[in-house]
Amino acid sequence: MGISVNPTRSGYLEVLKQMGATILLHNERTQGGEPVADVTVRGSKLKGVTISGDLIPRTIDELPVLAAIATVAEGTTVIRNAQELRVKESDRIATMVSELRKLGAQVEELPDGMVVQGDSKLVGAEVQSHGDHRVAMALAIAGLLAEGETVIHDADCVAISFPQFPQVLASLGAEVELA
Repeated sequence: MGISVNPTRSGYLEVLKQMGATILLHNERTQGGEPVADVTVRGSKLKGVTISGDLIPRTIDELPVLAAIATVAEGTTVIRNAQELRVKESDRIATMVSELRKLGAQVEELPDGMVVQGDSKLVGAEVQSHGDHRVAMALAIAGLLAEGETVIHDADCVAISFPQFPQVLASLGAEVELA
């Protein structure tokens, strides 16, 4: 599958590697005028990191899912300099803090980001996407990490950017139903 590896957009791969993820790129090529590669990810014990400065513009759209992942990493993840998240489809800082807390995460809101305490034992809960496709997808990943059922209200907004997302989750064994 061709995943974007455009250096202006793929900071999330760098962050995941800093967290200890084993990520291998294969078959690097240009597709639709953009650099893409097939990506293999192996299970790894992740650790908390600081995401700030020049990483922010290259990870801005993936910060919600990185926050969700950080809930189960060892240690603390700090996201700073990301005040732009406050003016997306939702205030992604306030929204992610609120919704991750519903799942049992320990998250502190900052004016320009958040502090996520890792090693959380997430539990299924009813959460709200706030009509934000990136929040909905991040909460779906958090739901996969949680014990029990997670219901994401207004999750059909994922079609804005990734219409195949429910099928991808289902291929991983998740029970997915969008409403």
